[in-house]
Amino acid sequence: MAIKIVTDSTADIPQSLAKEMGITVVPLYARFGEQVYRDRIDISEDDFYQRLSNDPVHPTTSQPSPQDFADVYSKLSKEAIGIVSIHISNKLSGTVNSALRGKEISGAACPIEVIDSEMVSMGFGLIALRAVSIAGSGKDFTEVVAEVKSLVPRAHLWALFDTLKYLARGGRIGKAKAFLGSVLNIKPILGVKEGEMVPVIQARNREKGMDQLFKFASGHGDIEDLAVMYSTTPDEASALADRLGTVFDRTKIKIARLGPALGTHAGPGALAVALIGASK
Repeated sequence: MAIKIVTDSTADIPQSLAKEMGITVVPLYARFGEQVYRDRIDISEDDFYQRLSNDPVHPTTSQPSPQDFADVYSKLSKEAIGIVSIHISNKLSGTVNSALRGKEISGAACPIEVIDSEMVSMGFGLIALRAVSIAGSGKDFTEVVAEVKSLVPRAHLWALFDTLKYLARGGRIGKAKAFLGSVLNIKPILGVKEGEMVPVIQARNREKGMDQLFKFASGHGDIEDLAVMYSTTPDEASALADRLGTVFDRTKIKIARLGPALGTHAGPGALAVALIGASK
């Protein structure tokens, strides 16, 4: 019997890695009109981004239902001594609330801890991956929960957007409204602060934007985990990871793709860096 780790698809953990690490991923939903798709299960990233760019219907997203979580918790509880469920910021999605409701109705026979990561994408995907090793360290459930929660304030993320129009369409623009009137070709960079997307800086062009992402990560000093995420530009993600390999072990830098649930809001051309800084 072990402590099981659960997350949701907005963590953007590559599917093969999640499977290898034994992480259960509960999918969010993407909707094109009347057509509903489970993130990465019913629609691939390639098909999604093609539709996002060409379909006249703009997609919407929704969190998993409480029953989705209840079913997962109930099944896992039969072979677990506890479940740690780590999710996208409650200020950006209703996923945490669905997970909490799912916990209530699951009838699970083991303790379940639902954690608001106050993050998005691999900003909390890295936390979920670390949680696996913490859960396997022999600590008791209370200690595991406390150690996983201690990673939340150490997670940081910056994202370079080609455009903010997708974020605005999805109603997730928040404080980044300040960048909506940007001069043509200016590339906005947003960060995550206290669970919200906030404006950080405007780069004069994409190359300068990538420079800023590098400076963001390299300026953090001691880094324990690092990831590069992209929506439609894998070559840029690889190039940025190679560059970051000068300040962090390249073999440990994870490259992940923004899935449909986040791609709906980030749009094509998004590029991001997430990290977990060393404890102080």
